[in-house]
Amino acid sequence: QVYPVESGGGLVQPGGSLRLSCVVSGSIFNISDMGWYRQAPGKQLELIALVTSGRNSNYTDAVRGRFAISRDNVTNMVYLQMNSLKPEDPAEYYCNTGPLGGWGGRVPDYWGPGTQVTVSS
Repeated sequence: QVYPVESGGGLVQPGGSLRLSCVVSGSIFNISDMGWYRQAPGKQLELIALVTSGRNSNYTDAVRGRFAISRDNVTNMVYLQMNSLKPEDPAEYYCNTGPLGGWGGRVPDYWGPGTQVTVSS
């Protein structure tokens, strides 16, 4: 199990950028796939970006080409660079290990506090 703490959210105008950070404690970080998830009000939690322990990344269609996930296995950090933010991107953003079995699999039980992203002019 890992223990993530997210930061970097805020208010940004449409078309703007934000960089989210996540510090992760837990001995399995270096061997775990790590992901960024988000949950908008009234909607289900969704995985939007995943980076493997070998730094291969993949994205859901809604953010591909706009967001970039990265990790630093020395400092136990995970980042999400978000560019060209859209009105449909506001949500609480969380980082955590990837789902068991990959996309669509079971998500972790323990979650950090998340960080709020708001997109508004």
